[in-house]
Amino acid sequence: KVDGAVELMLESLKWLGLDWDEGPDVGGDYGPYYQSERLVHYREAAQTLLAGGNAYHCFCSPERLSELRKQQQQDRSDVTGYDGKCSSLSEGEAQSRIASGETGVIRFRMPDEGATVGHDTIHGTVSFENRLTDDFVIIKSDGFPTYHLASVVDDHLMEISHVTRAIEWLSSLPRHLQLYKALDWDPPEFAHLPLVLATDRTKLAKRHGATSVLEFREMGMLPSAMLNYLTLLGWSLDDKTEIFSSEELIEHFSLERVSKSDAVFDIEKLNWMNGVHIRDSSPDDLANALSSYWNQYPAAEFLSPPDRDFALKVIPLVHARMKTLTDAAPLLPFFFQDKIEYDSEQLVQKGMDLDGTRVVLNAASEGLTTLDPFDTDSIENMLRPLAKDLDVKVGQLLGALRVATTGLKVSPPIFETIEALGREQTVKSIQDAIDRL
Repeated sequence: KVDGAVELMLESLKWLGLDWDEGPDVGGDYGPYYQSERLVHYREAAQTLLAGGNAYHCFCSPERLSELRKQQQQDRSDVTGYDGKCSSLSEGEAQSRIASGETGVIRFRMPDEGATVGHDTIHGTVSFENRLTDDFVIIKSDGFPTYHLASVVDDHLMEISHVTRAIEWLSSLPRHLQLYKALDWDPPEFAHLPLVLATDRTKLAKRHGATSVLEFREMGMLPSAMLNYLTLLGWSLDDKTEIFSSEELIEHFSLERVSKSDAVFDIEKLNWMNGVHIRDSSPDDLANALSSYWNQYPAAEFLSPPDRDFALKVIPLVHARMKTLTDAAPLLPFFFQDKIEYDSEQLVQKGMDLDGTRVVLNAASEGLTTLDPFDTDSIENMLRPLAKDLDVKVGQLLGALRVATTGLKVSPPIFETIEALGREQTVKSIQDAIDRL
């Protein structure tokens, strides 16, 4: 057991919205859940296989096995792996060698002839020549099981109905089916899923960027978008539908529609899909997601993480321009600055001069000081006629106000921004701008 590894996996699944009936964190009828706590089950299965002649002790040294591999490579043989040297040892001889202090492993005895035929939900009927699968290790020299034995024993005892795993494990299917047969157990349904590759069609690696679920959480992805994108990497409902809620995925998903072809992970497509999920989110849901994200990953712009009420207030300003949750804070720096920094020349709009700029800013300040109610519609209904009264273009008035209140030439919608900033901060920023002129 690697410290923290299980906790990270469970945290990743929970973040994605995937839950379970039982496991190491909640308990249940089929525990324990760590292989190190289930050794008695693996040893019982190994003893059953030994007693039935389906397994045997092997005492071959690592050096001999290494030489065997080298020789097989030189011979370019289509049959590779263990050569069965210890397969004829009697159980009595094996126990005698163990009693004398020799260490070894336990190997499963694969059939020498014929084929192992199985069914895969995705790939259909699959057949493997038995002669091409060697007598593989099921119990290592330290007494721990290999994956092959442990997975079969655990899946049987835990009454697992479906085993879904990467296509890389398809070559191990004959080993597992033969184990089920030798133990007189019914195998579960198997489904071997396509790989997820990088854009250069190599295995995903750190050089390609984030590869763990929690790294994508830190990048500002919504769990619903992540689940949506990952599902579509190997499955489709039809040729056109791309956006699904988690509930819709649960309703429509089936293993029978999973592709046999490997999928390519495209971060740009994920960013686009995440943006769609952000825009489709209700203000309440997005506020929850943003405030939680800001608390976990505080942005450089923040003196302290904003609360949910603030998130709810600024969502109308930024959600249309967001692809990830990380995009929000950089669009809102003026909310967290005691004094907005900008070049005062930016206040003077094209076609205006210093005196004219002072006039429009003073008039806007006076109007906003007494405006009631102080909301988006009232702000817009006051400022647009004011521009006409001052004989300036609406764009000139709003441009000066935008720089004064945000320090930016391009900002979120200005009427909504002024409401979100509030009367006191807005008027203070306008007065600071007038003083700069």
